[in-house]
Amino acid sequence: MRENFKIQKNKAALLVIDMQRHFCDPESSFFVPGSDKLAEKLKILVDSFSRNSLPIIFTRHIDSEKKDNLMLRWWSEQIREEDPMSEVTKVLEPGKGTTVIKHQYDGFLNTDLQEILHTKGVQQVVICGVLTNLCCETTARSAFMRGFEVFFVKDGTATFKQSMHEASLLNLSYGFAVLTTIQDVVKALHRE
Repeated sequence: MRENFKIQKNKAALLVIDMQRHFCDPESSFFVPGSDKLAEKLKILVDSFSRNSLPIIFTRHIDSEKKDNLMLRWWSEQIREEDPMSEVTKVLEPGKGTTVIKHQYDGFLNTDLQEILHTKGVQQVVICGVLTNLCCETTARSAFMRGFEVFFVKDGTATFKQSMHEASLLNLSYGFAVLTTIQDVVKALHRE
């Protein structure tokens, strides 16, 4: 860990990226292997932030209906807001936080995420969820570029292939984020 970057309870928020049934339900065609078990692990983080009265933001990816939507053209399967599979998995108790709907990989792009964080005095974000190499990584880079200190939970994110997960961790740790673990985040919140 970079010595000059430490999680400070009074400055941190938890960003739970796209832990939706679309990705976490084994019956879904876009199920991310292990994401159902990941949800149970992330509940530890959600509960810890909640106990400390710290901000928790859940992102929910919803595809735009626009015909020129590049995401839709790329993936050809649409996540619709009214589809129950688009809901954040109940295991994480999304009522404990604020939900931000996004339409791209980046949780900040064309959303009110930055405003929500600034209003709450947040200077650090702890990022977890799915997919490591798409929405989590893109949101982490975007957070850094917006002046937030980024802590990326390496055992709190998942994607389809381990090689993609590891490549994202390597890239992020080089110039955008401090890699951390669920256990280390919980310890940091209880340290102060």
